[in-house]
Order: sequence, then structure tokens, then C-alpha cells
Amino acid sequence: MTFAHRHLLGIEPLSQADITSVLDLADQYVTLNRGAQKHSDALAGLTQINMFFENSTRTQSSFELAGKRLGADVMNMSMQTSSVKKGETLIDTALTLNAMHPDLLVVRHPNSGAVALLAQKVNCAVLNAGDGRHEHPTQALLDALTIRRKKGRLHRLTIAICGDIAHSRVARSNLILLGKMENRVRLVGPPTLMPAGIGEFGAEVCHDMREGLKDADVVMMLRLQKERMDGGFIPSEREYYHRYGLDAEKLSHAKPDAIVMHPGPMNRGVEIDGAIADDINRSVIQEQVEMGVAVRMAAMDLLARNLRAERAGKDVAV
Repeated sequence: MTFAHRHLLGIEPLSQADITSVLDLADQYVTLNRGAQKHSDALAGLTQINMFFENSTRTQSSFELAGKRLGADVMNMSMQTSSVKKGETLIDTALTLNAMHPDLLVVRHPNSGAVALLAQKVNCAVLNAGDGRHEHPTQALLDALTIRRKKGRLHRLTIAICGDIAHSRVARSNLILLGKMENRVRLVGPPTLMPAGIGEFGAEVCHDMREGLKDADVVMMLRLQKERMDGGFIPSEREYYHRYGLDAEKLSHAKPDAIVMHPGPMNRGVEIDGAIADDINRSVIQEQVEMGVAVRMAAMDLLARNLRAERAGKDVAV
């Protein structure tokens, strides 16, 4: 497998071969997770620390479960009551972590670039679990695995990413990954929720939902991230749902076999009609959650292999 990286900080540095390696290994872990014996020893003897400076139920529990199934010693640090809240700098936190000798560090942080800064200061592999508006690489990889398993391929598909593009690191990581895998990507949403310089992203931009969903193979809805909004981005939730919420009428403009995705948590009746979210023939939202554990197992496994090889090389040198 090709994955010559010390950290997983974003999709941008990854090649097609890197992405395929993660997805192929994740496929194996899907099979493992569906079996009676769900455990592997890929991370046996290694320590995984989860540091979430932002609250997250799905991502943190997914990383925790992934680490435990791979045999790692997993520790969750409560950053809401940590020394950072008392004024400690991120660099001092990194020095403290180094003294604990972790092997894998999973970090979510509200500021773009904070995870990359930590990665420069610690002596272990770092996985970005979401940093500001920058990237959320494992979410894009689990979305890619979901699409590949449902559609039988991950190239030359028409994929509509809809909603709050401006505040979404999920949209950014997916846009990069899907572009690398030669898909046609449309960004759909109101002008107020499109980021500056949107024309440079290499995707089509649509402000009309029906136009954006026309003949789409995949409809990827995004959460309206009200916690990141500091102004009047939408007139009201009711108006937003009327124009950009996914319902049966809007979905009818996509291909008959189009799948519906959402990274969660969902705001039903705002971004998506509950009946669409629960439609087992169209919605793959629960599959995304399942794929998340497998993808995070694969990513940590690959980084651990590189970490062990690096340390073995140093031991030989000594």
C-alpha cells in the first residue's frame, strides 16, 4: 500500500494512490467490524490520545472506538477543563504531551492551522479531526468510501455539495478529494454562504437548488453552522429550508438512483426533510457513520506502520 506520510493533516497532500490505499484498507476493516470478533492488534502497545478542543460526539467516539478495536491504549483529554482554558499555550501543551510519549494524537481545534502547528512540535503521528474552516480529512475519506461502496466507483460522478459551503471544512476536504478522483463537483447554496474566491475551487457554483441537483449521482447536504456565523447569512431557517432544504421535489431533479449524504448532526426541517434522511433507498447517512470507524482504523493503522518503520530505522542507526 502507498501511504508515505507521518501525519494526516488534510486531503491536499494526498495522491490518488494514497486515497485508494486508505479506502482499500478501510474496506477490510468494514468486514472486520461486521464480524463477531471486531478486534485487531495493529496498534497493540501504542498509545492514542484524543484532544478535542471542540465538542464532537460522532468524531470523537468514532476515533475512540477505532483505536480500541485496533488494540491501542486510548485516552481522551478533556480540553474544556484543560490547562489551555487556564492560559497555557498550544506549544506548552505540545511539550507536555511529548513528555507522555504518545504514539498517535487525534486533534480537533476551532482554529485553522492549529493541528499542523502541534504536529511540528510533537514526536508522534497526528491526525486532524477538524481544524477551523480548514480541513476534516477523515470525514472526506469516509464519505469517499461510502460513495465508492454504493456506486461501485469513485470517479466520473456528478456530486452536488449543498448548503453552508463558507463555514464547512467538510466541504473543503470533500471538494479536494473528489476533484483529485476526477469527479464533477457542484457547490450549491445561497451567495451569502459561498466562500470568497469560490471560482478558484475548480467546481461549478449554483445558487438554485434544482439546477444544482440536475442529474447528480450524489447529493451531499451540509449542516448550517450557526455557531460560526456572526451575521445575517440567511433570512430565516424557514426561508432557508424552502429554498435550499432537501425535500422530495428538489431531490427529483437528481438521478433516480442518487444517494443522499449528510455528515451530521442533522437539523431536520432546515437542511433536510426527515423523510428523506430516513429513506433507506436513498439515504446513506447511517452508512457514513459505519464507514467512519473503518476509515479511522485504516488511517491510524497506516500512520502507525510508518511510525514503527521510522523508529526501527533510528534504532538501527544507533
